[in-house]
Amino acid sequence: MTDLKSIGIPNSGPVNCNVVIPGSKSITNRAILIAALAKGITHLSFILHSDDTHYMIKAWKELGVDIRLLSDNNIEVNGCNGVIKPYPGEIFVENAGTAARFLTAALTLGSGDYFLTGNERMQERPITDLIQALNQLGANVIDLNRTSCPPVKITANGLSGGYVEIPGEKSSQYISAIMLTAPYAESDVTIKIEGKLVSKTYVNMTKQIMADFGVTVEWTGEKEIRIKSGQRYQAQKYQIEPDASSASYFWGLAAITQGKVEISGFDQHSTQGDIGLVDILEKMGCHVFRSAEMISITGCEDLKGITVDMNTMSDVAPTLAVIALFAEGKTFIKNVSNMRIKECDRITAVCTELKKLGAEVKEFEDGLEISGKGQYHGTAIETYDDHRMAMAFSLAGLKIPEVRILNPKCVSKTFPGYFDLLFSNLAG
Repeated sequence: MTDLKSIGIPNSGPVNCNVVIPGSKSITNRAILIAALAKGITHLSFILHSDDTHYMIKAWKELGVDIRLLSDNNIEVNGCNGVIKPYPGEIFVENAGTAARFLTAALTLGSGDYFLTGNERMQERPITDLIQALNQLGANVIDLNRTSCPPVKITANGLSGGYVEIPGEKSSQYISAIMLTAPYAESDVTIKIEGKLVSKTYVNMTKQIMADFGVTVEWTGEKEIRIKSGQRYQAQKYQIEPDASSASYFWGLAAITQGKVEISGFDQHSTQGDIGLVDILEKMGCHVFRSAEMISITGCEDLKGITVDMNTMSDVAPTLAVIALFAEGKTFIKNVSNMRIKECDRITAVCTELKKLGAEVKEFEDGLEISGKGQYHGTAIETYDDHRMAMAFSLAGLKIPEVRILNPKCVSKTFPGYFDLLFSNLAG
């Protein structure tokens, strides 16, 4: 279905469904990297199969790590014990930002020259803060085109460790990348975060997954992290929980159609920041039921607009922006300036496509404001080769006639089966 140039979204009445969501991309990629660095065999279950995780797995295979598919959602990783083999070729990660940043840091543990690059958009996504931080820790990393973006060259001879200061306002992935690599540095690593930390929930996720694999990370101050050298990841059996970002579209399905959607598998203490959308929908009027096994969202007739800081969950801001079309009053999404350096400039892209639907929208440097309950009309939605644009705007078509999503195959980055799963749960 996603091989088509565009997909029309059918209108839907109230849904009533229980949806199985694929594993978390963020947890999958962290777990793959950790398993690759560990000594021994790790079994990862309920992993996400998508473009982003494909490029992470492909890179580690190129670096000599044995990774085997056991079944549809289960893999076996025979780790390298922190000893990364030389690789004479170019490591290509398409537009997988997580893979690019995490691998750039991990490759400093290797030996010799490594070259990492991606597609045209990846070569526009900044990585200077990470490069400078790694070089402060004794690495030798350069951006080959002097554009502050990939491609990068890593001349590796191990990571010395020490003290590093890194800005926190652009991407938490820079911090997570250093954290994940730090146990294998020659000396302890202390990370001082300068300024505001965006998406802190992802740093906490990294800390928790590292702990799950036997490595202790200490917050030694409000913005200071310490990882002691000599710790090693312990191979084990590990299950990935569902992806909260992917779940957001189905929670949106419930909110917009005034239906009910149940999703199982989330830990009550989940470290995924995007699960915070559930609390936002509850404040907007949806009924929420939580148990140890399941989260259920039931939509309401009088969805209300909201002002919300989405700094810890900016990936689901496009989802909320589309839901806001059908809410009474204005919805103001703020403190999400890092949306501008994602797969596209998501703030501008979301505003542009909402206006094409007939919505009244205001764009700000770090957010946007949507006036709900307008007079909308169908249009072809440009997705900018951004999976989250495609999935979020598909929700608009549930109530607005003749909405088409261009380049629907871009969802393969994180959720290849999205449209099949969505259409199978719509109500006529």
